[in-house]
Amino acid sequence: MRLLLDAEQRAFAASLDALLTAADTPAVARAWGRGESAAGRALWVRLAEAGVFALAVPEAYEGFGPRPVDLAVAFVELGRHAVPGPLVETVTAAVLLAGSDPRTAERLLPGLASGKTPATVAPPGPAGPSPARGTGAGVRSPAVGPRRRPGGTAAPRLPEGPLALDGDAAALRLTWEPDGVRRSPGHGAARPSLDPARRLTPLVPGGELLAAPSPAALVWARLATAAQALGVGLALLDRTVGHVGRRHQFGVPVGSFQAVKHRLADAKIALEFARPLLFGAALTLRPADVAAAKAAACEAAYATARTALHLHGALGYTAEYDLSLWLGKARALRTAWGSPQECRALVVSARDRRW
Repeated sequence: MRLLLDAEQRAFAASLDALLTAADTPAVARAWGRGESAAGRALWVRLAEAGVFALAVPEAYEGFGPRPVDLAVAFVELGRHAVPGPLVETVTAAVLLAGSDPRTAERLLPGLASGKTPATVAPPGPAGPSPARGTGAGVRSPAVGPRRRPGGTAAPRLPEGPLALDGDAAALRLTWEPDGVRRSPGHGAARPSLDPARRLTPLVPGGELLAAPSPAALVWARLATAAQALGVGLALLDRTVGHVGRRHQFGVPVGSFQAVKHRLADAKIALEFARPLLFGAALTLRPADVAAAKAAACEAAYATARTALHLHGALGYTAEYDLSLWLGKARALRTAWGSPQECRALVVSARDRRW
């Protein structure tokens, strides 16, 4: 099995890195978290022009895909730069709609590939985190009672339904229901998440039936989440190494202390162990392989986030410091589209001798 990226894939990653560096993504993410989506939408269009979303759309519908390895390459860079928006969800929507009626696919998929139609998907509850954590797609929202409008009239009751990522910013909203994937007819107000740039929105269930539930879509969602988490972990490690190299104590850099080196080495090893699992899973697309990659990448990113927070000291707890953008994302991605426990259970149940 070949796990090394070829020259074209490395050039693709470098071009995305340059694009996102020039875009000042921390500022874009902060604006997105405040509900100001203009800069985020402009960046979304540029990513679409680079072909990011077309990688999950079949060529028959104006896409380049399916190309899971190239998609993983792209999402590592998106995570490394903390790009906001329903990135994984748009990919998931593309895979779901690719298996729909050809007329439905022809109507909706070109918009996903071109970036004109950002999409979000709220999967069934077991594919996401628990409601108490509220970290990402897949959370079931409690029933929302009538709310009073100014003047005393009651607002309509929003039916109980799933929480989706950035449902207020998406042009296409899908709910993953037992009888199929439906186009949600509405959404509620956005709610905060552990990651301020991940806005959770309740979707109204029901609506037009577009496709059947697809296990392949969940595999792609987990693959993209794993790649994004790996990028987040790499960014956290790079920023922490830079910080401990600049900060001095007792007249020497903090990074020269052996205890600090050990913490950083552990983080580096975990991330580098997750990398081949990610790209190996992108080659096979076996559910157990992807689940193993997601568990490894998300746990490595989460452990790196804890190390980064510890080594930054009080500065790491400062919301205004850019490190917080990656810290929150590492924690949110850990349970989005399947918790580590769910993913490990899938690996064990597959009874694959390789594991």
